[in-house]
Amino acid sequence: MKKIIFFLLLFFSLISSRANYIFIPMDDSQTDHLRAYGITYKVLEMNDEAYWMLNFRGGSFMFKYRTEYEDLMLARNVSYEIIQDIQSTNLITQLSDPDVNQNPMKLEKAPKIAVYSPPGMQPWDDAVTMVLTYAKIPYDTLYDEEVIGGLLPTYNWLHLHHEDFTGQYGKFWSAYRNASWYMEQVRSSEILAKKLKFGKVSELKLGVAKKIRDYVAGGGYLFAMCSATDSYDIALASEGVDICETPFDGDPMDPQAQSKLDFSKCFAFKDFTISVNASEYEYSNIDMTTQRNMQQRYDFFTLFEFSAKSDEVPTMLTQNHESVIKGFLGQTTAFNRKMLKTNVIVLGENKQANEVRYIHGTYGKGFWTFYGGHDPEDYQHRVGDEPTDLSLHPNSSGYRLILNNVLFPAAKKKEQKT
Repeated sequence: MKKIIFFLLLFFSLISSRANYIFIPMDDSQTDHLRAYGITYKVLEMNDEAYWMLNFRGGSFMFKYRTEYEDLMLARNVSYEIIQDIQSTNLITQLSDPDVNQNPMKLEKAPKIAVYSPPGMQPWDDAVTMVLTYAKIPYDTLYDEEVIGGLLPTYNWLHLHHEDFTGQYGKFWSAYRNASWYMEQVRSSEILAKKLKFGKVSELKLGVAKKIRDYVAGGGYLFAMCSATDSYDIALASEGVDICETPFDGDPMDPQAQSKLDFSKCFAFKDFTISVNASEYEYSNIDMTTQRNMQQRYDFFTLFEFSAKSDEVPTMLTQNHESVIKGFLGQTTAFNRKMLKTNVIVLGENKQANEVRYIHGTYGKGFWTFYGGHDPEDYQHRVGDEPTDLSLHPNSSGYRLILNNVLFPAAKKKEQKT
């Protein structure tokens, strides 16, 4: 009997030793890359630490074993491996070697996430809310009233819905001014501006942009896609200048508006020329959409490889199982390289087309990332199209870039200079 008990104890001891850590590969062997981020987020929510294995097997994850984590991965079809404690220690040592371009980045706390999005958002509107929902990562929705009311500092990470911060309603006037949804957008925006004590919608949007600027300066993390990228910087540059034509705010724009722009207030862009045509579906020459002549089959952009030891932040933001990403259109598709400030970090580019798709930088103590295009798995998404079914794209490399930004605030990084 003593021998039986001994062998049973030995057996369960061996089983336990094999179940010390869970390793989630993020290379081509992963069945659902997107939901793997949600699993890792859940680990952080449970106050467990995780490791993000930068530049190792596509940016893999590792954390201590719990039965509930294994159950979640089985339920969500996420590939994983159970490894021994000695294997996890050896892996961390291997990746910490100064001679290899890899790094075991510790993730410490689940970031509290906010999405800046208007009430009544349509299902085709935002790739970020779709992928957060698919990955099962929780978020709160905020809009102008909450931002002006000072709620932003209670969140770690903010995504900007495809907003027009210039007050020109997305420049949809020419094509959709008689559409019910457009007229309702104008009506509700004007009511909200009056409620919040602003004279015009453009003044309200500038007020929101400045609150966001202060949030980033104080240490916040900002992520924006499509028109929320360039229209945001244009709004900051045009503070105190009327750049809206009569169809948008009821009076003519300042004829000297272009010469009055202050590019020093912008996060990413400089020396751009704003569009003064109310019928033009464009804000400025920052965006390359109308300038590019490219067929879909040739539309790709390439991610840069950074030093995992000395450039930890851009390395986290470019983790992927593919280095060449399918292009996709948006109101703002790609950024003109000539308009970038010198301190902007280019994360992804189409070198032949001389355009950049994915950029990053710092402001004060915080960080911002701009990603061109609307939906990484819908090349030419149009108003009214059905939302993308992400269960058909669980390994989307384009959507992975969004989720890199979601987990990025969980890592301990060097404080930025103000």
